[in-house]
Amino acid sequence: MNTLKIQNNWPGIRDRLKEKYDHLTDDDLNFREGEEDKLLVRLEQKTGRRREALIEEINQM
Repeated sequence: MNTLKIQNNWPGIRDRLKEKYDHLTDDDLNFREGEEDKLLVRLEQKTGRRREALIEEINQM
């Protein structure tokens, strides 16, 4: 399984996700270190995309 790589890049990644998925709110994109699972669950629910696809997309940003 792929791992999410967002440590120091989250502010930029968050902005790009918000542009691409304009229905995402700040609460949807709230991230705290160690809570990657919670973030991915919210993004799966809001975007309808699979976890693996989201991880790949985020890691490429």
